[in-house]
Amino acid sequence: MTIAIGEKLPAATFKIATDDGVKSATTDEVFAGKKVVLFGVPGAFTPTCSNNHLPGYLENHDAILAKGVDQIAVVAVNDQFVMRAWARFTGGEDKILFLADGSGDFVKSVGLDTDLSAGGLGLRSKRFSMIIEDGKVTALNIEDAPGQAVVSGAARILEQL
Repeated sequence: MTIAIGEKLPAATFKIATDDGVKSATTDEVFAGKKVVLFGVPGAFTPTCSNNHLPGYLENHDAILAKGVDQIAVVAVNDQFVMRAWARFTGGEDKILFLADGSGDFVKSVGLDTDLSAGGLGLRSKRFSMIIEDGKVTALNIEDAPGQAVVSGAARILEQL
């Protein structure tokens, strides 16, 4: 079942590759006491994710933070090393928190997983965005059309903030 507006995020642990090695971050550590914009993508370095979805958040980074947001984060069912490489490649390393959900535990727990095995991708995240305040979902946008990043894009989040 998909998480709903007003619900608290379930406990999950992400991996983040840093200069000091790999660290774990729980949902409480990332979201408790903060206003966070989180968007989910099917995969780092994939065409729509890299060319349409992530760039909107990078371009609107300052405008989103100006609306009282403490952090922008992206999650994908990729390992932490791929997420770090994607952060560096896109110039997002110091602007967006790149959360690795390597086994898809987080996206499964919030009901936003999808099976893309037919395309050779296996278990992945649906394309989505949400606003989370102190661990509770206050806005949720799930993309219906594959290859699109409109409903879950930065412009939509700015409207909701």
